[in-house]
Amino acid sequence: MSNIYIAGIAMTVFGRHPDHSLHDMAGEALRGALRDANCDIGALGAAYYAGMTNGPLQGQIAIPGQVVLSKIGIHSIPIYNVENACASGSTAVHLAVQGLRAGATDVALALGAEKMNIPDKLKAFSIFEAGWDVARAEENYQTLVTMGAGITPPPGSESDKPYSKFMSIYAAMCRWHMATYGTTQRQIAAVCAKNHQHSVHNPYSQFRKPFTIEEVLAAPPITYPITLPMCAPLSDGAAAAILCTEAGLKRIGADPRRCIKIAASVMRSFGTRGLDRPDLHVSRLAALQAYESAGLGPTDMDVAEVHDASAMGEIIQAENLGLAPPGEGGICAERGDFTVGGRLPINPSGGLESKGHPLGATGIGQLYELVTQLRGEAGARQVDGARHAIQENGGGLQGIEEAAVAIHILSK
Repeated sequence: MSNIYIAGIAMTVFGRHPDHSLHDMAGEALRGALRDANCDIGALGAAYYAGMTNGPLQGQIAIPGQVVLSKIGIHSIPIYNVENACASGSTAVHLAVQGLRAGATDVALALGAEKMNIPDKLKAFSIFEAGWDVARAEENYQTLVTMGAGITPPPGSESDKPYSKFMSIYAAMCRWHMATYGTTQRQIAAVCAKNHQHSVHNPYSQFRKPFTIEEVLAAPPITYPITLPMCAPLSDGAAAAILCTEAGLKRIGADPRRCIKIAASVMRSFGTRGLDRPDLHVSRLAALQAYESAGLGPTDMDVAEVHDASAMGEIIQAENLGLAPPGEGGICAERGDFTVGGRLPINPSGGLESKGHPLGATGIGQLYELVTQLRGEAGARQVDGARHAIQENGGGLQGIEEAAVAIHILSK
């Protein structure tokens, strides 16, 4: 099977950008990726556009990719619109890999962009609550929040301000992990503090303010055990990647020293497991498949970017990816294993809770960080000697787990 490479990749600063349109940000990311790959826009043979908010927030319900890309110079080639909730960007990359392997083209673009900050904040929050079976929304909610049974939230640990129902679900997942394994709120706060400290060194991060564990614990509550800094914000932003076969690399004249191999690209959907079978979690199964495809294992990984829409997500996914033993993700985080300079740095970018979470751009933004790390270009957040990296990006909920999960393994 032909090797596939990331020849160029770029992202905008994630954050609140009231003066930038969706196509402004998409254009910035595209131009950056083309420069990075030494690629002309005319060399692109296919484009995969990831976006979730174009319809509900901007009114562009159909053909968002064709509309956005037409404004930044892309036309006449196949353009595919990709929506897979928070995993949309990674899904676009996965589909681009499949297209390249099938021989449909030798150079492909994956681009994700979102503009989530609008005056009606509740409308923006409602996007998250579309990421499950809306015909059974209340039933879904009640099923998921019961995961938190056995841990009684202390007084004053619930926000009086509106927030996404998904935060209540993340909190229930936290409490299940706490009741099952003894994970503590302080360990979850340690993940958050670590990621905010990493973000200080990331110029593309939405938040670059450091927090201590004590400051995270003392921050305004969302719903126990989650406090405000533990949550990903509403974000605007875009990210783009140029993917190539070996023939495509030669055709565009990319510098082979800066091209990063996609050693594995895996997508899986939810299963029907019960709470008593965390070993069958969709992310764990996807990771095992990716490791087999790459011929590598968890101990070969030097750096990771995982989906931390709340800080607890990092603990859960570190365990699913085999980067920590089951139930010990919190312990590993608290003792510094996942910090830059530690055993296996996770989210050196700052993660979603610091870098930001512009849904369709999120997964490609994660890959931007890993490519930067493997090239040795991450500056003060550089992981020494990084050769292999793993990304996990989940989207939506079905049953008791993510509806869609993407895993990518990259190799220098």
